[in-house]
Amino acid sequence: MTTPPTVLFICQHNAGRSQMGAHLLDLVAPGAFLSTSAGLNPADEINPIVAQALEEVGADATAAKPRQVTIGDLSAADVVVTMKPGLQLPGPVVGRRIEWEFPNPEQWDLVGVRSMRDAIAAQIRTLLDELKVPAV
Repeated sequence: MTTPPTVLFICQHNAGRSQMGAHLLDLVAPGAFLSTSAGLNPADEINPIVAQALEEVGADATAAKPRQVTIGDLSAADVVVTMKPGLQLPGPVVGRRIEWEFPNPEQWDLVGVRSMRDAIAAQIRTLLDELKVPAV
């Protein structure tokens, strides 16, 4: 049995953008990847509005906890997606590094977060097309 490739999503606080990336990847390509997320300066909890927006599309973020990105994460990931350009990571990326540009939704309402959720989902579908992985 082959282990699926690991995709690591990174943002500043691991409370919004990177959580959406990991949960949405699981939703649109179930079982195709080991998806995870982390932050450079993790928040205490996932943004509740982000969790609500994810729940609306069938992604369960109730157990999600922000966590610090580690050098081990960077070396184990086949693909590292930073959700903001220019993030200074704690070590080198061994796999492929992709930089996306999404603003911090920390103070956003549900309408704004829904819009970002949908934009991230579209970006994930584009990545899946590149990687030749079918989406649901």
